[in-house]
Order: sequence, then C-alpha cells, then structure tokens
Amino acid sequence: MELSSLLTRFNEPETLKMAKLGRELRAQGIDLTDLSLGEPDFDTPVHIKDAAKKAIDDNYSHYTPVAGFLDLRQAVCTKLMRDNGLGYTPEQIVVSTGAKQSIANMVLAIVDKGDEVIIPTPYWVTYSEIVKLAGGIVKLVKTRQVNGYKITATELEAAITERTKLFMFSSPCNPTGALYNKEELAALAEIFRKHPQVFVMSDEIYEHINFTGKHESIAQFPFLKDRTIVINGLSKGFAMTGWRLGYIAAPLEIAKACDKIQGQFTSGPNSIAQRAAIAALLGDLRPTYQMVQKFKERRDIVMQLLKEIPGISCDTPPAAFYVFPDVKAYFGRTTPAGDIIVNADDLCMYFLHTAHVSVVTGKAFGESDCIRISFANSTENLEKGLKKIKEALANLQRQN
Repeated sequence: MELSSLLTRFNEPETLKMAKLGRELRAQGIDLTDLSLGEPDFDTPVHIKDAAKKAIDDNYSHYTPVAGFLDLRQAVCTKLMRDNGLGYTPEQIVVSTGAKQSIANMVLAIVDKGDEVIIPTPYWVTYSEIVKLAGGIVKLVKTRQVNGYKITATELEAAITERTKLFMFSSPCNPTGALYNKEELAALAEIFRKHPQVFVMSDEIYEHINFTGKHESIAQFPFLKDRTIVINGLSKGFAMTGWRLGYIAAPLEIAKACDKIQGQFTSGPNSIAQRAAIAALLGDLRPTYQMVQKFKERRDIVMQLLKEIPGISCDTPPAAFYVFPDVKAYFGRTTPAGDIIVNADDLCMYFLHTAHVSVVTGKAFGESDCIRISFANSTENLEKGLKKIKEALANLQRQN
C-alpha cells in the first residue's frame, strides 16, 4: 500500500507516544506513574460545566460559524483587553478545535515551501512538525540555561535571514516554564522592527499558570501587533483539555485566512464547548487561581525532591507545570540489565520499563540533555514518581 509522502515529513509527538506506551503498560496491570502529559488533573469548574448543560437544554446542537459564535469571539476580545490590554475586534478572532489547530491554521496561512521559520529551543514538540507539514524550513536556535532558556535579541538577529517568514515561541514556555518579561520582549520586538517581513506567533496557552507576576504579551507593542498572532485556549488555565477549544487573535487578513483554511478541515468548533468557554472567559476566575496555587505548591515539592537526587541540575520554573532537569550526568552509565544509557531517550525508556514512571525526553523539545517532568498530577503521585526515579538512577552503574 502506497501512502502519501506527506507522512514522511513529520514525526509522532513524543508526548503522545509516551502516553500511549503508558496506557499499554497499565493495560498489562502495571502500576504506572504518569508524569509525561501536560494535563491538569483538576476537573472543569462547576460554573463552566453548568453553562454546557444549559447549552444542551437550550438546543445548541447545530452547526456553528467557522470562526466560532460571535458572542464567544466578543468574550475573547473582552478577555484580551481585561487581562492583556490588547484591543481586538471579533473579526480578528478565530476559535478552533484546540490551540494545536489554531497553530496549524496560522502556519498554513503564512508559511510557503522554502520559507524559514525560527523556533528557539526548547520548544513545544508540534511547532516544528507543523512547519514541515507546510513545506517550511525549520531553523532551531539553541538557547542557554544561563539565560533561562530564553532567546536573546542578539541570538534572534543572528538567525534572521531574507527568507525568514515566521518566528514561533511560547511564554510561558512548554517545556521549561520560561517566562519573558516586558524588557526581554521589548528587546526582541526591536529586532523584528528591522525585519518587517517576519510574522510572530506568540503561544500564550499557559498564561494563567504563572507563579511570579503579570503575564506580558509581545503583541503589546503597537508597531508589532499587526504582525503578531496570539495563540491561546481553555485547556490549561480552566482544566478544559477534553473540551478542545483554542483561539487566535490576529491581524484581520490572517484571521480571514485561518477562517478559510478551517472551513475545509473542521468547519466551526463544538457548539456546547463554545457556550462553556464563554462562562470560562467571563465568569469566576477563583477556581483558576486556586488551581494555580496548587501547581505552585507541587512545583516546590518537586524541586525539593529533585535537589535530593545527585547529578540533577534544574532551574525553578516561574510558570507552566513542568520541570526540565538536565540529566546528562547519568549518560554512559549501565542499567542492572546491562544496557548503557546513551542519552535522554534511553533514560526515559529505562524509567518507563524499570521504574514504571513515564516522563518525556528533552530531545523531543530540542534539548537532548534534559527530560520533561509534568507536575500536573497529585502530590502523592509526584512523590511516588520522584522516589522511583531516584531509586532507578541510584541503580545505574558507572562504566569502568
């Protein structure tokens, strides 16, 4: 059977691969501790679920506009002005089946074959694969731990060429939790001022999972706003992963392009989820704040447990719900079964099959010396998982 060559351009997301392997082990009766997926373990707040139930009773059971209900797009505009000081009209908002589809729409609308797309590493695994699907050229820029895994203005300027079409980044960042402050964003914006052909994708899906202060968006700079596409959604801040709703706020021409593309893929997003999203965006934010406080407590516990493991180097993440420890001190060691741990991929598979803990290799995010551990899990499971990781690492033997 000969399938499309398109399938050879991109890889399966490592995060989903680990989740699938974990499910297979559970099906065999193995007690697996899953610290791989970036999914809040909290339930969707009651007022949001009530809005969905009401929508069912009110017969919101028909096709929706491709870009989403007008009142939901108005709610997104209200949220962007209230939280971010950003002015948009509903025509500049496109609601999609998750932020991942929002990103795909945007890339397909902007990137042509041969266009360069700059992505600072570490980055979310799907960015590069969507660019490859569009025929673009991925240009990874390695950032440094000493800079908090954030790209500097100097590094950005050195990477831009006449073929650069798009810059893709997240703040807060998955997988590092890196958070750009206003001064850092302003420095990057000044570089983009010199290169008017470059669009900017600002992925802000972890906006609410912030342990340090005010969220800053690069779209706040007036001279750059007309080239910036803000990506956001409901999954992380409102514990609505399964509801599958994301959105963009973009220049009108790009919003119209995304509407056109989405019209051929999925058409309008789920009607019931959209009614729930209005309640989430305009309703009581206290459940979100309470969830974030719990994440902060878990982060502190995880950081303390990591400090007790020799050879692990890890910065305290200021946002999101991941830690991204450097584990290269264990490369070259031998497992009790006689296998050599060559890299982070090997280490993750060792944890999975020996310690029965699921984490994700940093290689998937563009940083091969690290692994990603999610603390979007209960304190009990985090303590259990880190204990098993510590014991598994202690059982590795140095080579003579």
